[in-house]
This record gives sequence, C-alpha cells and structure tokens, in this order.
Amino acid sequence: MNPSFSFCVGAKTLVLSLAVMAATAQAQAPLAKTQLDRIAASAPAASAANFRVFLAQAARIDPGLGPTVAAYNANRSLSPEQLTRIARLLGLYNRLHNQKAVLASLEQMVALPTVRDDKVPPHESRPIIEFGRLIEKMAGEFGLVFRNVDNRIFEVRLPGRGREEFGILTHADVVPAVADEWVLEDGTRLDPFKMTRVGELLYGRGTIDDKGSIAAVMYAMKAVKESGLPLDRTIRLMIETTEETGGDAMKYYRAKGPLPDYNIVLDSKYPAVVAEKGSGALKVFFPVEPPDGSPAVRTAIVAMAGASAANAVPQTATATLEGGDLAQVAARLEFVKGPFIRKYEGQGGGFSIDIAKESDRIVVKVMGVSAHGSRPEEGVNPLPRLALFLQESGVVTAANHYTKAVRYLVDLYGTGYLGEKLGVGYGDDFMGPLTLSPNLVRERDGRLEVTTNVRMPRGSTPEALTETLKEKIGAWANGSQARIEIDYQQGNWMARDPKGAWLATLLDIYGATTGLEARPVSTAGSTTAKLMPNAINFGPAMPGKKYTAHNAKEFKEVADLDADMQMFTEMLVRIGNLRTMQ
Repeated sequence: MNPSFSFCVGAKTLVLSLAVMAATAQAQAPLAKTQLDRIAASAPAASAANFRVFLAQAARIDPGLGPTVAAYNANRSLSPEQLTRIARLLGLYNRLHNQKAVLASLEQMVALPTVRDDKVPPHESRPIIEFGRLIEKMAGEFGLVFRNVDNRIFEVRLPGRGREEFGILTHADVVPAVADEWVLEDGTRLDPFKMTRVGELLYGRGTIDDKGSIAAVMYAMKAVKESGLPLDRTIRLMIETTEETGGDAMKYYRAKGPLPDYNIVLDSKYPAVVAEKGSGALKVFFPVEPPDGSPAVRTAIVAMAGASAANAVPQTATATLEGGDLAQVAARLEFVKGPFIRKYEGQGGGFSIDIAKESDRIVVKVMGVSAHGSRPEEGVNPLPRLALFLQESGVVTAANHYTKAVRYLVDLYGTGYLGEKLGVGYGDDFMGPLTLSPNLVRERDGRLEVTTNVRMPRGSTPEALTETLKEKIGAWANGSQARIEIDYQQGNWMARDPKGAWLATLLDIYGATTGLEARPVSTAGSTTAKLMPNAINFGPAMPGKKYTAHNAKEFKEVADLDADMQMFTEMLVRIGNLRTMQ
C-alpha cells in the first residue's frame, strides 16, 4: 500500500469523523442566544399556522435541529437535551406569534384600576371582580382550568400527568397613581389606567408590576397547552389581589388548602431572586393642633402631601402656607430657592422647586424623581427636601403639627435614606443596606401621619430594629417637646438556600435567552414569596435598568415583555418535567 495514499485516506476519515462529531454535538447542545436570534430573524413565526410549521422553518434554518424536531413530530420520548431545545423553541414561537395578543390583553388589564379602596374590601371591589372575570375568560379560551377563590385569589391550572405541582405567583392589584404626575418630558399627558405605547415603552399602572407578568404567563400556559408537550407536574398559577397592601388574600388562600411545595414568583427581577429584605411601615403620628398665633399675623403650614402610597418614593411633595404677609413670604422663598437647590442638588440627584402664590395662599411644590420604595437610591425624594427648604428658608411659621413633622423629617432623615441621622445604618454583603425612605404624609382622623418605608436586610431582627427605632424617635420627641404616637410594623427578611435543579434551570433559561451572566441575586423588594414554601422570584425587572414599579409614568419595555414570554414558556415546560426539583 502506498504510504501517502494511506495518509490521505486517514485524513479524509478523520475529517469525516470530526464533521460527524460536530454535527452530533450541535444536535445535542441546547440552543444558544445566537442561534435563537438567527431563527427569530429568519422564521416568520407570526404567520406560521402553528408550532409544528414554525419548527419546520427552524430546522431548515438550523439543520442541527432536524433530529429533535423529528422526534417531537413523531411524539417520541424526548431526551433532556431535546426537551430543552423544544421548550426553548416553543418560547421563541410564543414570543413571535402571540406578542400582539399579549399586548391587547395587557391593555385590558391596565384599564382596570385595581387599586385598594379603604372603603371597600378588595374582594368586593368592582375592578378586582372584573379582573377575575377577564382571567376566567382567557382561561376558558386557552383550555385551562379556572377557579375563583372568593375574589381573593384567581387560580389557573394546566394539569400534568403526575401528582406533583409547582406554583406560579403574581398579583393583580396595583398602587395608586397621581394623574398630574403622568406627564412626559414633551408635555404629553398620560392616563395611568390606559396603556399607552410610546416607541418601545408601554406606559400604564401595572405594566411592569404585575399585569405584564400575568399576560405573559397566561399566553405561556396557552402555548404549552397547544404544543401537546406532556408535563409531569401540574402548573398552578395564583393571582393575588392584595400584594401591595399586606398580602391578606394570600393569607386567606393558605387557610383554604395546601400550597405547592415549590413556587416561582413573577414579581421582582432577574436572573433569580433567592433573598428579600423585610418591608416595614414606620408610622409617626402628630396630633392635629392649631397654629400658635393668629393666621393674620403669622404664616402657617396648613397642608402637606407626598406619595399616594407608602411604598413609593414620591415624584412631588407640596406644602400649603396661609396667613401673614404672603407677598413677603413668597419673595423670601424665591430668593433662597436657587442657593438651596445648588446646595442639595448633588445629594442624590436633581430636583426643582415651584412657588405658586395665590390670593390667599402659597403652594410650594418640590419635584423629585419617583422610585419604588425599596429602591430609594433610584429616585430623588422631594418630601425631605421640601422639609429642609421650609426650615432653611428663614420663613417663620406658626408652630403646629406640620412644623413638628418638618423638624422630624429634617432632624432624623435629611436627604439620606440609610439611617445615617438615626444612627441605625447597617448592611449585608449579599442583601445590601438597611434603607429608610420617608414617603407619605397625610392628615386624617385628627392626626398627621408621616410614614417611612423601611427595608431591612439580614443582620437584625424585626423586634430589635423596632425597639431601636422607637427608642431613637422617642428620644427625639422628648427633646423636641413633640407629642407623637408610633405604629411600626416590620416584616422579616427572607433568604433561601440557592441550590437545586429548579434554580439551576431558571438560571440556564435566563442566561441562554439574554446572553447575560446568570447567578442568584437578592432584592430590596418584598413580595408574597415570603408566604410561600420554597419560593424563588424570576423576573420581570431586567438588571441594569431602573425598576419603574410604583413610579409615576410606570412603564414596561416591549423587548422585556418579549423576553418574559419566551422565558416563562420555557420555564413551564422544563420545570414541569424536572425529575427532581432539588
């Protein structure tokens, strides 16, 4: 035999073997983001008659998918790798095929003002009841099982083959909205309860917290149902109706029957949240008292307003002044406004002050930057800045409950939110620092209430923090000769063991879909995950972006909603078929 010929044949055989190995590896490897992007750019899923047609298109674009698609079409048992590829393609198909339908459903949801009314129990609220009817209608059309648990929880099930189930939790209620604050920079006025698309942003109360998640997961369940893919576990979607105001509905639901052993909550951020700070409401009440002097002689603060919900950093804060020489007061306030803004604008960001003089009053409005109460660092809180401005302006006002509240805000908070002036600051390496954000001020029932949103990380207990804060505030009150009442309810922090096949699966889904680093994270937010066994938050906020929940002009990015649709779909299939969750 010719040696050179032998080498040639060997080389060809080697090349052929390597090609076969490469094709086999490609067929076995899960789909990466680059492959998904190529399929998304080339496969017209929006016009595909069904998922099988889309799979045929995908296999023509990426021939390595051929064996997996053939196995699915033949209803053969899929290997774990094949199931991952089919689940990932189903997520892509759902995103491309059903986006318009999801947007239409989200628009319907936003139009229902599911804000808690103190005069009506949530389960008797017309918008909540109508929201339940909307979910019931969608579930019926999608072939899913619906159950209304006394208008507290709306439950949707996609039955699996086995006895196990896993839960998905989200919520339909939203925080209030101040309509005057929903104005874009170009002057366009938005209706908080009408979804408005501006470019790639979907404005509306609840678009990101949490109605976008509801619309996305409902269509994910629809896509899985229509695909015919078997599930070893039943999927139980639970839509809460009081998450923003304490979770009473979930507490009611827990008493009605067992919860799933494992739960995924769609109410925080990606990649996957395994620890949450404890949320607290620190309320300090000042009894209403008349000004110490004639209003005709001395100016008095007669009203103040901040956020409409304690768990939101306000966009604006206002104070109304009456009595005395208002022209002189207005002139003084205008004179000190510029220097005051320059003094404090570097402490957390920019803000502005508007001084409106009317015939019998002056309204001082400080405009800051709204944020979720758990993320005061993303906002510029106008309420303490208003208090500082009033105190530092040199305008003397008659002593009353408002002047005492102003001193409370200045002395114990200032522009900080880490408990600096209170001397209670601490932090955790994973969960971050303790934050205290004074957001809400309102007068009712003979008392002026100032509420601070507290987010407590690991490193203390609710009992210890409560005792310390009451002691600090009590000492201030004694020194300031201010009569106060304190009502402080502090929730505990939560930390899960970041292990298990289900967590690894969620991280794999996120990493493959986004191409970003996937690792467990913590959040300053507090969700009803704390009321669920083995609960992990998965979305919807993307890392590196401001979380607009509870903000004026709340919005959801279309691209992020698309990612939710894709990831939630894959999640249902893969978590639903895990051999073991741990």
